[in-house]
Amino acid sequence: MAERSRAERIGSAFVKMADTLVVDYDVFDLLHTLVDEAAAVLDAAAAGLLLVDPDGSLQVMATTSAECQVVEELQVESGAGPCVDSYRTGTPVAVDDIAATTSRWPAFAACALSQGFGSLLAVPMRLRSRTVGSLALFSHGTGPFPAEDAAITQAFADMATIALLQERAAKESVLINEQLQRALNGRILIEQAKGMIAHTSNVDMGAAFALLRDYARSHNQTVYETADRIINNRKFSV
Repeated sequence: MAERSRAERIGSAFVKMADTLVVDYDVFDLLHTLVDEAAAVLDAAAAGLLLVDPDGSLQVMATTSAECQVVEELQVESGAGPCVDSYRTGTPVAVDDIAATTSRWPAFAACALSQGFGSLLAVPMRLRSRTVGSLALFSHGTGPFPAEDAAITQAFADMATIALLQERAAKESVLINEQLQRALNGRILIEQAKGMIAHTSNVDMGAAFALLRDYARSHNQTVYETADRIINNRKFSV
């Protein structure tokens, strides 16, 4: 079988990643697929991905080798390095010769060189003005990464960003739907509670709901919780 062209390998990689974007897909697995495919397609020694958590701290989410893991973790712990800078600035950071960066990032340079890396390219994971992490390719040799490689690396990072934000939006959508369903399910119970309050307190339904809501707030309860207690206890007192 003839060896596939680079264009075919790139197309196959994106199809493989796209195929994972189905209902209930595993984000962790997707990110590992991303770094594996990026490193393989672009003939990199390794690839690593940093992602910001809800507290604003960077975390190492996926790497293709133990050596890359060490370098990425060092950058996160020290808060300095090209991958961190790419995330913070939202721009690509190319390092043609890691040995020449000892004054700028001394800890990173020493660590990366000790792991056998000579150069790297870090690109931001961004969507419009929002940056959520960075993707980096590592090489054993020195010298610049081709412009085409930089563009492809950014495309991989953009796909990962879209997948992450899609997953987050899906979770938010599920949460909203659950909250809406609870509200719909609780509506009948609340109407029953309003009826009981209106009867026992001799007020109309509007005033009954006001009493119900005020009672819930003063007792640090939801309206649904208060209504449920009223129905179950068959009593209400302001």
